[in-house]
Amino acid sequence: MRALVIGATGAVGRDLVAQLLDNPAFTEVRVFVRRAMGLEHPKLRTYIVDFAQPESWAEEVKGDVAFSCLGTTRQAAGSKEAQYVVDHDYQARFAHTAREAGVSTLVLVSAVGASSRSSTFYLRMKGELEDEVRELGFDRLIIVRPPLLLRRGSDRSLEVWAGRIIRLANRLGLLRSQAPIETARVAERMIDFALSSSSGLFIVEGAELREESRS
Repeated sequence: MRALVIGATGAVGRDLVAQLLDNPAFTEVRVFVRRAMGLEHPKLRTYIVDFAQPESWAEEVKGDVAFSCLGTTRQAAGSKEAQYVVDHDYQARFAHTAREAGVSTLVLVSAVGASSRSSTFYLRMKGELEDEVRELGFDRLIIVRPPLLLRRGSDRSLEVWAGRIIRLANRLGLLRSQAPIETARVAERMIDFALSSSSGLFIVEGAELREESRS
């Protein structure tokens, strides 16, 4: 089985690629990145691309399952508009390209509360992306909505403090559905669902993400 990945240099993406390379079900892992990963493996094929120019990389989007975990922050992007290009436009374009190439399964990392009707920019952006990929007709579409992610070595102060506050609330019996989750666990569950024989749409969040991997 051949896996296709965008967002491979992000927190979830790094764990995902490592696990895909270790998983015997996958014979090749193609990653599409904007900069070199500094990773080598017999099963790994790395394509450094400009996502704004799909004609330069579309021919390489051939495989069985596509994993879409690309994303940025408004601070890193510089504006809401620039963030929308990365989080929505690039991922939508990749999904369209994958479906046109005959890829049957898409696993998309979204966000808890994503909705195209949300008054919050981030959640509305994620919801609009979900709506768009639902219309593409993948045999199996897995939308993963993780709560706050625990990233190894995170230097995002807001994320670190939010995690501490939520964990404290969890110890008091509050906000258990929003308990932080390790990026490695999210990656494990993405692979579990990608390897499932069931077809259709799956929204994966909360307790389902915390289950032990079956792969």
